[in-house]
Amino acid sequence: PGSPRHTNRLINEKSPYLLQHAHNPVDWYPWGQEAFDKAKKENKLIFLSVGYSTCHWCHVMEEESFKNKEIGEIMNKNFVCIKVDREERPDVDKVYMTFVQATSGGGGWPMSVWLTPDLKPFAGGTYFPPDDRVYRVGFRTVLLRIAEQWNQNKDALLENSQKIMEALQIHARICGQAQESPPPSQEVMAMCFQQLSKSYDEEYGGFSEFPKFPTPVNLNFLFTYWALHRTTPEGARALQMATHTLKMMAYGGIHDHIGQGFHRYSTDQHWHVPHFEKMLYDQGQLATAYTRAFQISGDEFFADVVGDILLYVSRDLSDQAGGFYSAEDADSYPSTTSGEKREGAFCVWTAEEIRALLPEPVEGAAEGTTLADVFMHHYGVKEDGNVSPAKDPHGELKGKNVLIVRSSPALTVARFGLEPGQLDTLLSQGRRRLAAARAQRPRPHLDTKMLASWNGLMISGFAQAGAALAKEEYVCRAARAAHFVRRHLFDATSGRLLRSCYRGRDSAVEQSTVPIQGFLEDYVFVIQALFDLYEASLDQGWLEWALQLQHTQDKLFWDPKGFAYFSSEAGDPSLLLRLKDDQDGAEPSANSVTVMNLLRAASYSGHMEWVEKAGQILAAFSERLLKIPVALPEMARASAAFHHTLKQVVICGDPQGEDTKELLRCVHSVYCPNKVLLLEDGAGGSFLRRRLPFLRALVREAGKATAYVCSGSGCSLPVTAPRELRGLLLG
Repeated sequence: PGSPRHTNRLINEKSPYLLQHAHNPVDWYPWGQEAFDKAKKENKLIFLSVGYSTCHWCHVMEEESFKNKEIGEIMNKNFVCIKVDREERPDVDKVYMTFVQATSGGGGWPMSVWLTPDLKPFAGGTYFPPDDRVYRVGFRTVLLRIAEQWNQNKDALLENSQKIMEALQIHARICGQAQESPPPSQEVMAMCFQQLSKSYDEEYGGFSEFPKFPTPVNLNFLFTYWALHRTTPEGARALQMATHTLKMMAYGGIHDHIGQGFHRYSTDQHWHVPHFEKMLYDQGQLATAYTRAFQISGDEFFADVVGDILLYVSRDLSDQAGGFYSAEDADSYPSTTSGEKREGAFCVWTAEEIRALLPEPVEGAAEGTTLADVFMHHYGVKEDGNVSPAKDPHGELKGKNVLIVRSSPALTVARFGLEPGQLDTLLSQGRRRLAAARAQRPRPHLDTKMLASWNGLMISGFAQAGAALAKEEYVCRAARAAHFVRRHLFDATSGRLLRSCYRGRDSAVEQSTVPIQGFLEDYVFVIQALFDLYEASLDQGWLEWALQLQHTQDKLFWDPKGFAYFSSEAGDPSLLLRLKDDQDGAEPSANSVTVMNLLRAASYSGHMEWVEKAGQILAAFSERLLKIPVALPEMARASAAFHHTLKQVVICGDPQGEDTKELLRCVHSVYCPNKVLLLEDGAGGSFLRRRLPFLRALVREAGKATAYVCSGSGCSLPVTAPRELRGLLLG
């Protein structure tokens, strides 16, 4: 209400995170020359604060410190203050996070770093409380101490920052030797499996006690390991670890049973109480992981979860122009009259609310049983709330319930004497009723920034699900998003991707005044998406664009001396380090995914230099792959594809013919990680025919759609029956 008392330069930015801070009493600058020049001219230190719009602790630090007028005055007097959205500028984030992790042993957001006027870091941390606490120094104290140090001890501080920088540059070098060969794949895969097996939680799934993260990279590794060891006990265990984890997550509170989709992570061992933000990159990767679980097991449970994720994204994270938004916040107002946001307020329930919403008696059940009784039993709802105080440090969830499937359908049916099939109807009715009630609550903040990389991950999720579940509408949604990326996140003149665009006024798609150029991860995830979309749609236009982008990626990011790709391009004087990610985390690292991209690109183009590059990346990360492959499960998985050589599955036939469609359905129904799919439709001048001359020799048997499975050494005998093709794919 009323006009804000303060407005700073961030009001001119497009990033939702930066705009959240536009009315702080802090004189914030965006990352850029204006701020750097001011620091040099006034000989002032820089305070750099990095976060993102759905980060809970970023909100806390803003409320406590950045909205505090007195702390704002200390900051403005002594520092040039810069705000960075880590999702817009992952390059800046990674440079200073490398420093914070190296000097403090931990990291996270908000990230708080103090820099010399020439951008060298010398002190840093994450969240600081505003004032001193028993075990924690306060932000006000840190600001005053650092300002005093700069005034009294400038030379020592500058010398120290120079030494830190030199140490970081040595630490950041990941170099392969030109003559080194990639590490033996079998050894890497076996070691990675052992390390995951060791950290696996037998009871609840996942790979740590708590907090528990979805880590799709681990699950995808396990699926590949199973595919290569189907008949061994280790293979069976790998599959069980992955599917059990996916089931426990789907039953857990990390899964939004009312509004669909998955929250970021669980604070406890049981996947029960989450941090409630929802990130696009999780939805994209989990859609793919659940799709693979369905392909392998045929269990409709997994297909239902895929449908649930994609419904959420289509409804809540989709722009009308076709792109995907970045995230939904964890915090929201409990009611329209509340003055303060609370974490999880949009998603949690009191027992009283559920009783009021589901009061009707259940037909055929024991007398007096209401729909609320059945629903509350099934979803673990307790009268006084089901969240342990230990998992609710701020008391925001007291008396509230996070829904979690606590009872198997069979036990719930038996307890209430229900008819078989009745439970699904009752639970579905209950969920719909709660969803309608929830729609009346104030929604969490939506980050409407659209990133090329995360859109790539989501396109892959829709495309792979569409192919494996035979849902044309998912493939169409993936294609619509790819058209969006081409229109709004690609500069056709330079052939380069852009990092981000934004929902602006009247829901128009806008660019920032100076668009941010795409980073390595943007190219890698978009290229992967285009390959996935080609296999799902068989539109060769996506292949052509993917290969063009791969050439651009090589030109901008490849390191010809040390091998592998840098995360950012050369030539930005404000970036003190060019780094190469060596960890598959919440998202797989770009170099890990690009190994598979290069192998696929070579299979579609005959350009064998890309196979060589894939081997050089594996060589560059050789030491890490042999010692702690669990840090790079996606790259370990790709090393198997490199050593086994990809199968080219070629279907010769009319794309509209029923016999062709049958063979394609067969390919899509089998989980075969080390293959690419090509359709040879007989069109003389097609893109694939021009690139791969051997396709001309492959013909239809007796005029019927025919499949060939080819590798470097030649092609299999032709097959026309899906059963025979399935045998070849699994062989």
